[in-house]
Amino acid sequence: MSARTTPRDYTIKDAAALTGLPASTLRYYESVGVIAPISRGESSRHRVYDENDLGQLLAIACLAATGMPVSDMKEYVANGQLGAAAAPAQIELLTERRQQLAREAQQIALRQRYVEVKIDYWRAIDAGDEARATLLATEASALAGDLENAKRR
Repeated sequence: MSARTTPRDYTIKDAAALTGLPASTLRYYESVGVIAPISRGESSRHRVYDENDLGQLLAIACLAATGMPVSDMKEYVANGQLGAAAAPAQIELLTERRQQLAREAQQIALRQRYVEVKIDYWRAIDAGDEARATLLATEASALAGDLENAKRR
């Protein structure tokens, strides 16, 4: 005897909990066309999400977590409906996102280095090592300049 699972419906609260996206975001994504309109309950008219909706929402949640703009998410979803014909466009969208994430990672690494240098600076001050503190202050100043330049990119 095999166990069969019956399709399950989910409320917006359930969908929010399962995807990590707030209910307000789910409504927004629907209103701007990132996701297709969600079916409504016959009597309550509340949104009723199914397994397919949740799958799409999880994919959207992953894109949102990368910081992808809504306009790009909308394009990505629309391209996905086209299948293989949209592969070059999908690759371009995701390549741009990867490049942006790499820039953000570089900025985070600079910020971490700045904090490390400032910790070392204050340790040198605490130890009375003025020469080392002066060197570290110069390094921190250079890193602050690098951070400012990274913001402009």
